Amino acid sequence: MPALLTSRQRVLDALSHREPDRVPVDLGSTSVTGMHVSVVAALRDYYGLERRPVKVHEPMQMLGVVEDDLAAALEVDVAGMPRRKAHFGFTFDNWKPWNFNGLEVLVPGMFNVTEADNGDILLYPQGDVSAAPSGRMPKGGYFFDAIVRQNHFDPDHLDPEDNLEEFKPVSDDDVASISAAVREAQATGRAVAASFGGTGFGDIAAVPAVGLKDPRGIRDITEWYISLRSRRSYIHAVFEKQCEIALGNLARIHAAVGDAVDAVYLCGTDFGTQTSAFCSVATFRELWFPYYKAICGWVHANTSWKCFKHSCGSVERFFESFIEAGFDIVNPVQCSAAGMNPATLKQKYGDRLVFWGGGIDTQKTLPFGTSADVREETLRRCEIFAPGGGFVFNPVHNVQAGTPVQNIVAMLDAVKEFNHA
Repeated sequence: MPALLTSRQRVLDALSHREPDRVPVDLGSTSVTGMHVSVVAALRDYYGLERRPVKVHEPMQMLGVVEDDLAAALEVDVAGMPRRKAHFGFTFDNWKPWNFNGLEVLVPGMFNVTEADNGDILLYPQGDVSAAPSGRMPKGGYFFDAIVRQNHFDPDHLDPEDNLEEFKPVSDDDVASISAAVREAQATGRAVAASFGGTGFGDIAAVPAVGLKDPRGIRDITEWYISLRSRRSYIHAVFEKQCEIALGNLARIHAAVGDAVDAVYLCGTDFGTQTSAFCSVATFRELWFPYYKAICGWVHANTSWKCFKHSCGSVERFFESFIEAGFDIVNPVQCSAAGMNPATLKQKYGDRLVFWGGGIDTQKTLPFGTSADVREETLRRCEIFAPGGGFVFNPVHNVQAGTPVQNIVAMLDAVKEFNHA
């Protein structure tokens, strides 16, 4: 029997469209391939691991850190790179306990909240409770919604700099923090998936803005989409400057970390809905394509990193453009959306795109199906996506709160069953 590959080599084979010894698995490496903190805690209990509060590594979605002992129990092959700052503008340090719906978790020291009169939990940018809140968790809820904080908006005097407040050249401290985080992830022996920020063209109006105390420019998501049609020259001006900053940052980061990173999560902008798309292919190619091509082109010319693109929904219509722009990986592969039949996707794009996701539906099957339903769907997706490589198993987006642990275990057992068939 041939020797098993290391986790990293297994992922590298899959990324190179070579069929590895078994399907590689990711659970927890990024903000779009993770698990709710309550699910992480429940899995720790299930596997009999040391009982301790789980760290929240993404406060907006309340995702939990999958530490090495749990990663070993889950047999995952990818390690994430902790980010220095949250979307809300505070750093991940000085951890403190927080009681979250009866579960004690650990949150950063500047994770400061108040309770509204109706019981909602309000979260503040950069921990400043004297500022307007930037996140709201409904009473009894499981994650935060962004609060629109659009100030000083003058549609007749738009300045691109006002939509660049969170896009700055990386500091020496940023580079040192990134380098240390990459080394820590590399030491696990797993493949390293990293996110450096600053390359998510189109995310400007939503999540990043919540970390600013005094956001300017276009920050309302509705106004942003209106601008995609009516203020295209302004959008180009913002993207051009953002791209310039991002390319400089990537060069500095690569000089510090080299090729220790295997996949770089460049963009989380969603272009699809459940049944359609947020824009036409023509609009995508006019507004986004040139900047994605510049970023991916730099990555491919200067590094061994693979370019990771996240977009939910019905996005098959964009795949040829994603490929031409230079993206190597698509996620989450939402097979329940219109036009996202897994067999068709594999047949048309399987030799040109890596499907990082699509392993099981997290809207219905995983949270609400039986263990038998979970097993059947997981096996079927592996049978479709695994042949010839180009597949990293991950559920369709993050595993949400309330998902039965036995179903998550059934999913992982089905992957093992497929791997050993």
